[in-house]
Amino acid sequence: MLKSIIAKRDEAVAGGAGSAERTPSVRWALASLSLSMLLSSLGTSIANVGLPTLAQAFNASFQEVQWIVLAYLLAITTLIVSVGRLGDITGRRRLLLAGIFLFTVASVLCGIAPTLWLLIAARAVQGLGAAIMMALTMAFVGETITKAKTGSAMGLLGTMSAMGTALGPSLGGVLIAGPGWRAIFLVNLPLGILTFLLAHRYLPVDRRGPKTDSAGFDPAGTLLLALTLAAYALAMTIRHGDGRGSFGSLNMALLVAAALGVGLFVRAEAKAASPLIRLAMFRDRVLSASLAMSALVSTVMMATLVVGPFYLSRALGLNAALVGLVMSVGPLAAALTGVPAGRMADRFGAQRMTLVGLIATAAGSAVLSMMPATLGIPGYIAPMVVITVGYALFMTANNTAVMTDIHPDQRGVVSGMLSLSRNLGLITGASVMGAVFALASATIDITTARPEAVATGMRITFAVAAILIVVALAIAVGTYRRRWRTWRNRALAPGAALQATKKDSG
Repeated sequence: MLKSIIAKRDEAVAGGAGSAERTPSVRWALASLSLSMLLSSLGTSIANVGLPTLAQAFNASFQEVQWIVLAYLLAITTLIVSVGRLGDITGRRRLLLAGIFLFTVASVLCGIAPTLWLLIAARAVQGLGAAIMMALTMAFVGETITKAKTGSAMGLLGTMSAMGTALGPSLGGVLIAGPGWRAIFLVNLPLGILTFLLAHRYLPVDRRGPKTDSAGFDPAGTLLLALTLAAYALAMTIRHGDGRGSFGSLNMALLVAAALGVGLFVRAEAKAASPLIRLAMFRDRVLSASLAMSALVSTVMMATLVVGPFYLSRALGLNAALVGLVMSVGPLAAALTGVPAGRMADRFGAQRMTLVGLIATAAGSAVLSMMPATLGIPGYIAPMVVITVGYALFMTANNTAVMTDIHPDQRGVVSGMLSLSRNLGLITGASVMGAVFALASATIDITTARPEAVATGMRITFAVAAILIVVALAIAVGTYRRRWRTWRNRALAPGAALQATKKDSG
């Protein structure tokens, strides 16, 4: 599978006299990046299935054990852009190695934690390691893979991310039933050691450029961005203990704090000598559009995870085992689509494949919004496969379109911004699409709602999802049409200049 990705790179290596022996094997470098993506995604999904067991083990409430998941997500969301920028400045290889080491050690600490709050603290440290791994894996693609094969490499990373997400619940269930809950964290130890050894041996050594090229770090911007993102993430995830998930005054206060934080961050970055994020980057319409589309599509994908279990259990009457089996079909479809999606992005162009992915996601959402419950499991799975395949195609093509032409000293921060937009979409989707589902079901407690009410809520939620994807499509069409017009004008410019020259000489 990796041979097609590395063929051109190997040719370039073969042409380099004297340096060929020192050039790392691209195949094994890509394997280390893939494992990094797998581990960080696995860490996101494997703990969820263990929350009921952990609540019993520590004699804690659901609201308390939920922080095991929240601490990990908050650490990733608040720090992913900052660690990407840090990698651009200090060297991506050494920082990625530090991230893998941190993730592995923190996993062991999670596995041996004697109290709930020590477990939560270790999960936050694990999230920091995962943020580094997520931010820098995509950034490394530009250094290890030729531009012509970037899509295939992005597709492989997307596949590993989907595999980690899909594998988490089933692997976690097996480990909890066997060795116990501590094993869901300790399983990362052998995988982390293998990833570290491969990355240490095969990733390209950091190149030190002239001192004039190295920008300083932006501590004020980093702190402001972290606090702003933390406030937003907490506003979207904290819920009252009444079981209804109400959005209260604390949530509103956190949203106001996040809005103020955005203003302060923009002001600080405009004055900073070496800003964390160069605000001029957002003048690039392709980058801005890609970030907005990624957030919208991720919001919709979270709707499948929020609504799916309730629809399958309440409306279709499936037991827990069948619900888990049906829910795994989507991530499995995304995993199988990743590498082919990358090859199509390389062959047909990332922008065209971005549009195809969005159209597929919109079509699947529209079909689900009209799907009668009488069609049962097949009626749910078929459009869900279309949605997840479209999502995998979109994410691969969108990431490829952004990362292919990015300047080397900005790869880390832009990769972090892409991951951040996805995470913010997931966090927003969990709150907003969950609220849409609850309102559309017209019930106080969704866990005891009538099957007809749940089915109606599902259809209305995916009607909203289809609208969001249509908005993303409009953004894509507007951005790419403008870019294609620019390319056409540039292509015609030499001919126009020649005509002008002939007229002058006549």
